[in-house]
Amino acid sequence: MSKPYRKRKGEGHVRREEILAAAGEVFLAEGYENTTIRRIAARVGVTSAALYLYFSDKDAILLEICDHAFARLLDRFEQIRNDGDDPLTVLRRMMEAYVRFGLDHPDEYRLTFMAKSDMARAGALPFAHRTDELDLQAPGGKGPQSFALLQSQVAMLIDSRSLQPGDPGTIAELIWAAGHGLVSLLITFPDFPWSDREVLIRGSVDLPLQGLIASRPANGSPANSV
Repeated sequence: MSKPYRKRKGEGHVRREEILAAAGEVFLAEGYENTTIRRIAARVGVTSAALYLYFSDKDAILLEICDHAFARLLDRFEQIRNDGDDPLTVLRRMMEAYVRFGLDHPDEYRLTFMAKSDMARAGALPFAHRTDELDLQAPGGKGPQSFALLQSQVAMLIDSRSLQPGDPGTIAELIWAAGHGLVSLLITFPDFPWSDREVLIRGSVDLPLQGLIASRPANGSPANSV
């Protein structure tokens, strides 16, 4: 565990970033449910009252940490969609980018998903990933925005009959679950004798899609639905 932050003057975004960094360390070390504002303030080197000038509670802190992580993933998704590849290649690249993001930033991934699950159990999570009737600009909205891009890409492929017919949200969840499962396993058990990482990454993306790509019988209609 790193040494406590020394108390020093910080203004605006500087102090805010200090709080986010310190809170991330405490969340990872002690768990979301066990973390208190007082504990975070002590790590930063300020009073609890001073911390409240920046964040209303620990929920707001975690949501901003999640938004910071998802903002970068969201930017990457948008770059991929603007590259001009065919829609199925775009979906593959989006999911590969998701997996690589999680593996390249394991601490942020733990905070974004594992600590966030603690938040959900505590009843403090304002919404999940579905975007219906949500304010996507509210704190915590970057995650649903990222899922919305994935879901819209799936919907495009369903409309073009490239994927089996079905609910785009459900199919997007199936694809996401495969990527999330691999990231979570590799992060949680880094010393396990896994197969080649690149093979696992490609497989986590390609295998679910192989089961979802529409097969066309003689009449030209998709054979199955999800």
